[in-house]
Amino acid sequence: MAAFAILCHPLYDDSMAIQTSMNISLPDTLRQWVQDRVTAEGYGTASEYFRALVREDQKRNARQRLDEKLVEALESGDATEMTPEDWRQVRATVRERLSGKPKARK
Repeated sequence: MAAFAILCHPLYDDSMAIQTSMNISLPDTLRQWVQDRVTAEGYGTASEYFRALVREDQKRNARQRLDEKLVEALESGDATEMTPEDWRQVRATVRERLSGKPKARK
């Protein structure tokens, strides 16, 4: 078994200055696979390769959650036509989120 030390963070961002290490153990066949991928794909280190895998997994999970929410919305009932008032509320919500100020409730 070979051991790799990879740098990781729960919500890793390349611009983050704080990193912690995580050790993983791999059988030699997987270690060789990682080293081959690092070389073939132009990563500088195994840590960079693992960070890319984690980021891709985060994106895949976010897409899956979005898909689930869309299906839930589609199955939530009959669709209705948007009214001018609906659009006014949508625009107000967007403005509120962009300004960072909480919307006054009616």
